[in-house]
Amino acid sequence: MNLSDFLPPRSALYLPASNPRAIEKARGLAEDLVILDLEDAVRPEDKDAARKAAFEAVSAGFPGKLTAIRINGSETPWHEDDVAAVSASASDLFVVPKVEDANAAATISTRIGKPLLAMIETPLGVLRAPEIGAANGVAGLIAGTNDLANTLHLPDAGNRDGMSLSLQLIVLAARASGIWAFDGVFNDLADPDALAAHCAHGRSLGFDGKTLIHPNQIDIANRSFSPSAAEIEDARALIAAASGGAERFRDRMIETMHVEMARRLLVRAGAL
Repeated sequence: MNLSDFLPPRSALYLPASNPRAIEKARGLAEDLVILDLEDAVRPEDKDAARKAAFEAVSAGFPGKLTAIRINGSETPWHEDDVAAVSASASDLFVVPKVEDANAAATISTRIGKPLLAMIETPLGVLRAPEIGAANGVAGLIAGTNDLANTLHLPDAGNRDGMSLSLQLIVLAARASGIWAFDGVFNDLADPDALAAHCAHGRSLGFDGKTLIHPNQIDIANRSFSPSAAEIEDARALIAAASGGAERFRDRMIETMHVEMARRLLVRAGAL
């Protein structure tokens, strides 16, 4: 598949591959990307059944959505079986946790034969994000904010001030390689306003979308990472008014760069 044919997902929903009810429900939801999880969300005794269920789920398909499978890390006893299953599966992408080595990322993408979404969850992963993002087969970076808060020894996982630099470095690394960048999950399932604020912050940093852990978070993420009606109107007016070179538009100075930004926004909105 050619990922350039797809807009970057606004919402990437993690689903335990061991939960058939959640998988079936997700087929009728509005998430852009389904990530069937074989790692943290699955108990050790359920790993084999979850792997089989993920394979069958992507074979059945998720109409209108991209699909990915998150495998267990190379240090675990389930890794090799995960690699074999995902390689033979119909998933569009796969996700690897705690990526810290660009060569390892390129190697596993080659082995599986699919694009990789690399999770950046440790200080070393952040520092090596530019090399990881540039590795062959890496299609995007995911900020693993829960583990990142832990490995950075942040006192409050809900406060993003302490990881702001790390988040910016992840976006910077993704943009330098022309790949996707996804913000980390939001843990409080009962605070939609705080989720919206998290999404707005992520978009302001340049993330393409947000990883999610509950279906109730999908609409907020999709709305937050989509251009507003006012943004779309302004972008169209800017393109129509631009005649080349530096000029005044709605009491601000614009040039060719701003036209490019407006076109990118309209593409994102599906409005060009």
